[in-house]
Amino acid sequence: MSQDNSIGPAPGTVNPTPLPLIEVRGVDMGYGGSVLLREISFEVMPGDIFIIMGGSGSGKSTLLRALIGLKRPMKGSVLHKGVNFWDQELPEREKIMRDFGVLYQGGALWSSLTVLENLALPLEQYTSLSRDEIVEIVRLKLALVGLTGFEELYPSELSGGMRKRAGLARALALDPDILFLDEPTSGLDPLNAHRFDNLVGELRDSLGSTVVVVTHELASIFAIGTNSIYIDGETGTVTAQGDPKRLLKESTDFTVRNFLTRGSLEDADNEGRQP
Repeated sequence: MSQDNSIGPAPGTVNPTPLPLIEVRGVDMGYGGSVLLREISFEVMPGDIFIIMGGSGSGKSTLLRALIGLKRPMKGSVLHKGVNFWDQELPEREKIMRDFGVLYQGGALWSSLTVLENLALPLEQYTSLSRDEIVEIVRLKLALVGLTGFEELYPSELSGGMRKRAGLARALALDPDILFLDEPTSGLDPLNAHRFDNLVGELRDSLGSTVVVVTHELASIFAIGTNSIYIDGETGTVTAQGDPKRLLKESTDFTVRNFLTRGSLEDADNEGRQP
C-alpha cells in the first residue's frame, strides 16, 4: 500500500479565512483644508476584482492615489497585507509598492521609447536581470496581453486599445500581487472595452492576481466586478458595498440604484411628475 505524504490541514481542522490584501479604515481625503472623501472603509480580499465606482468628480481617483502611495490621507489608515502603509518610512513604503502594478488612465507610456523599452524600465530599475532575461520577460508579458510582435513600435503607432494593453503589460512586469487600474476602458469603443474587460478577467484567473479598478463604466462594472464600493459624489462617503450585480437588485439607496441603471429611476420619477 502506498503512503500519502501530501501536506495538508490536520484532521478536524478547517482552512483559515484569508486575510484582506488591502484594508482601508476611516480614511478622509482632500486638498488643502477641503475634505473630499469622508470615513472611507472597505476591504479587498485575495482574488477580488474590486470596483471603486461613482460618478465623475466623486473622488474615485483621489482615493486610488492613497492606495498606491501617491497621496497621504488626511485621516485614517491604509493597510497592505496588515501593514499600515502610511506609518512606514519611505524605504519600506517603496518596498511595499513593488507588489503593485498600476495602469494609469492614459496608459502613461513614454512616447520616446518603444513598447519593449517601456516595459523594460521597471525590470531595469528593480531587478538585476541581464538584458537578455529582461527582453524575454517583456516578450512574455506582451504575449499575455496579445501584443506579440509589437515590441519595436512606439506608443504613437498603437491604437488606443493597444496602448491600454501595453500599459497593462508594463503593470504586470514585476509580477505584482495587486493590479490597480484607473479608468482602464475610458476612451475605448464598446468592442475594445469588452475585449479589455475579458483580458482583465483572464489575467486574474490565470495569474491569481487581485485587481482594483476605478471606473464608472457600467459594462465593465457588471462584466468583471466581484466586489465594490459606491462613492456618493455629494456626501463623499461610501453608500453601498458588495457585488455590483447584487447591489443592482437589492440596494435600497436611490442614488446607487439610479447610477447602476443609467439614470432610469430618475427618468421614471421625472415622467411621473409631468402633468
